[in-house]
Amino acid sequence: MFGKKKVKPQIDQEQLELIKNAQRRVKQKKRLYSHFVIFLIGALFLVLANTVLGIGDTVKFFDIDWFVFAIFIWLFFLLYHIFNVFVTHKFMGKEWEKIQLDKLVAKQKIRINKLKTQLEKEDIHIAKTEVYNDEISKMQQNITIIVAAAKNDAIGKDNQLIWHLKDDLKRFKALTSGHHIIMGRKTFESFPKPLPNRTHVVITRQSDYKAPDGVIIVNSLKEAIEVSKNDDRPFIIGGGEIYKQAMSVADSIELTRVHDDFEADTFFPEIDETIWEETANIYHGMDDNHKHAFTFLTYKRK
Repeated sequence: MFGKKKVKPQIDQEQLELIKNAQRRVKQKKRLYSHFVIFLIGALFLVLANTVLGIGDTVKFFDIDWFVFAIFIWLFFLLYHIFNVFVTHKFMGKEWEKIQLDKLVAKQKIRINKLKTQLEKEDIHIAKTEVYNDEISKMQQNITIIVAAAKNDAIGKDNQLIWHLKDDLKRFKALTSGHHIIMGRKTFESFPKPLPNRTHVVITRQSDYKAPDGVIIVNSLKEAIEVSKNDDRPFIIGGGEIYKQAMSVADSIELTRVHDDFEADTFFPEIDETIWEETANIYHGMDDNHKHAFTFLTYKRK
């Protein structure tokens, strides 16, 4: 979201063309050598074919054996090849390639130094756009999202849970007890009363929002994590918009994946497996206390 823009130094078109020309010259010289060898073998074969095997011994042009014309035609192409390699491009050679390579390296060093200077100037600007993530990561390195989501990522409807899973609630209590739980105002208002043995941090834009004693009111996720900095593992418990913001700063996700699809008005963001790695997986089937099968999943940021 606020990742640093990577600047990739590129070889300009002129320099790239010089390299391609040098490579082309090397290939031409190799082909010229092959051409010369084939010419010698072919010429010898034509002579032997006519004089020894008698192939076309009656065919002559202007009283000259045909193979002589064939050899001269072949020789013409060989000479043209030699002219093309050593005359037209006679400046090309190993020494020339070394000089061009030295020039290329020198130019690239100049370009790299310019890029370094440019990046140093841009770092201040880039840092301003990254300050949100940087400050949060310094404040807390073990931020955990905890959520129960359906196969279609549904998490709630009309500010209420869609299911009641006894063991999931037990797990939520066991994990979050003794910690700060960070949530949006609507999530907090879905509770009948504050949950015991937990410090509630409620995010709201309402400047005059009233809450029971002990509930901390803040205006942003950044501020919520700031007030939780002494907690070794604060939990982010919803709702949908807070989860979206938290995905870029959280270190782990405790997900209860309910194996059904549900109608909902609130959804959990999709988990990008190039960023998150599954580290634990515990399946729980349906039973008398659970109308839906589910799996406890733990993800860690890679």
